Amino acid sequence: MRSSNGNGDNEHDQREFLDEEFPLGDGTADIEAVVECPYCGAAVEIALDPGSGASQDYVEDCEVCCQPWQVTVRYDDEGHADVSVTALGE
Repeated sequence: MRSSNGNGDNEHDQREFLDEEFPLGDGTADIEAVVECPYCGAAVEIALDPGSGASQDYVEDCEVCCQPWQVTVRYDDEGHADVSVTALGE
């Protein structure tokens, strides 16, 4: 059964569009990583978001010393993430 969302599109068509734009693959993409803070040296587990794309760059603060990192995440075709952190501004 298809249901309308009130604006003329149906739920099935929306799901098909999203599946084409954001394929789920086999569901094995990495969703967390342990990195070493470039400031204090602490091992910190961070969450990863495979839905944000195969190549990501963003700023995140160390949960131990609160210094900002530049986080770089690159996903390969199998969903494995290569994650690196550097001191912000390096």
